[in-house]
Amino acid sequence: MHVIGSRKRKLVNGSGEHRLLVIRRMRCCQCRKIHHELPDCVVPFKRYESECLEHVVSQSEAASTVAADDATLRRWKHWFREQSTYLLGALRSIAIRFHQDPVEKSSAPSQTAHQAYGHIVGDAPGWLARIVRPVVNLNLWVHTRSAFLSG
Repeated sequence: MHVIGSRKRKLVNGSGEHRLLVIRRMRCCQCRKIHHELPDCVVPFKRYESECLEHVVSQSEAASTVAADDATLRRWKHWFREQSTYLLGALRSIAIRFHQDPVEKSSAPSQTAHQAYGHIVGDAPGWLARIVRPVVNLNLWVHTRSAFLSG
């Protein structure tokens, strides 16, 4: 890949402050496709830092400290619930592809998505970034924006 330029990307942190990132645009020398560098703090198509989303989706119904309205927080939780099965499957597929032992499903009756992710990427802070990066880098990210869903 070689760098062909950059683009600006706005990102909001947990306190509601905006910051501007400069994301490098790169072109693959083989396939000629353009790719954007993905910092760990970015989740594709989300305007808040991954740390904010991680905090919201991992807590129960308790009040959030993230500076976003309730509808946004509900949408994030819904998005995470909807994507959980796919993301777990993608991570298992990546493990198999790179000849690593995928984590066996637990015999426990029903695990939460957080417990299942914890077995694969750990439960230390930054777990969402550790899920997003490999899925995006192997071009397995599902576009969930409405423009991609219309027929």
